[in-house]
Amino acid sequence: MDWYSIVKFLHVVSAILWVGGGFVLFLLGVLAERAGNIQDKLQAMRASGELGGRFFAPMSMLTLIFGLIMCGFWVGFSDLWIIIGLVGYATTFSIGMLVFKPTGERMGAMVAKEGVTPAVLAIGQRMMRWARFDYAVMLVIISDMVLKPTLHDIGILAGMVLVIASGAALALGGGRQLVPSAA
Repeated sequence: MDWYSIVKFLHVVSAILWVGGGFVLFLLGVLAERAGNIQDKLQAMRASGELGGRFFAPMSMLTLIFGLIMCGFWVGFSDLWIIIGLVGYATTFSIGMLVFKPTGERMGAMVAKEGVTPAVLAIGQRMMRWARFDYAVMLVIISDMVLKPTLHDIGILAGMVLVIASGAALALGGGRQLVPSAA
C-alpha cells in the first residue's frame, strides 16, 4: 500500500463520519418535525449543537486536511472537481461556523433561561431550513468527489446546480412548523 492510498482512506473515513453523522441527526430532526414531536426535534438539535464543535468540526477539518495533502502531493489544485469541492467545503464549513454554532448556542441559552418557547422553536425551524441547504451542498460535494466532472460534463454540472437550487428552494420554502399556533 502506498501513502496516497492511506491518505485517501483517511480522507474518505473522516468524510463519512462528518457527513454521515450529521445526516443522521438531520434525518432525526426531519422525522420529528413530520411527526410534530417537539421534544424529539429539540433533542436532535441539542445533539447537533453538542456534537458540532466536538465531533463534526474536527471531522470536517480532517476531511479538508487529508484532501489538501492529496492535492498538494499527488493531484494538484487546478482540476474543476477540486475547485468545486473546495468551494462546497467552504460553503458548508461557513454555514456550520456562522449559522449552526452560534444559533445552537443561543438556543441552548434560551432553553436554559426560559424553557421551550415559541421563539426557541422558531429559531430551530430556521436552523432546519439552513440544514436542508447544507445537505444539498454536501450531496454536491460527494457527487463531485466521486464523478470528478470537467467542463465537458454538462449533465453532471447541471445536475449539481439543480441539487443546489432544490436545496435552496427547500430552505426558503421552510416546511411544517413546530411552533404552536396562537389559535
